[in-house]
Amino acid sequence: MTLEVVRGMLAWCTVINWGLLLLWLFFFIGAHDWMYGLHSKWFKISVEKFDAIHYSGMAIFKTAVVMLNLVPYLALRIVG
Repeated sequence: MTLEVVRGMLAWCTVINWGLLLLWLFFFIGAHDWMYGLHSKWFKISVEKFDAIHYSGMAIFKTAVVMLNLVPYLALRIVG
């Protein structure tokens, strides 16, 4: 694989992962009650805990996307 192919792959991975994060956020905001109802059937969980879990999950996912996709892409742009 050439450097250009790897850069392109990392760029598209970043875009796709940010899209998934935004989709998750829009579902969390727009369909919160539906999501909570679905999950509360499987797990005994309060609304506050449900919100905290999703907020933490989004934060971890965003950090992973930045560290594993965006930072390597920027590093490859800098070096060549």
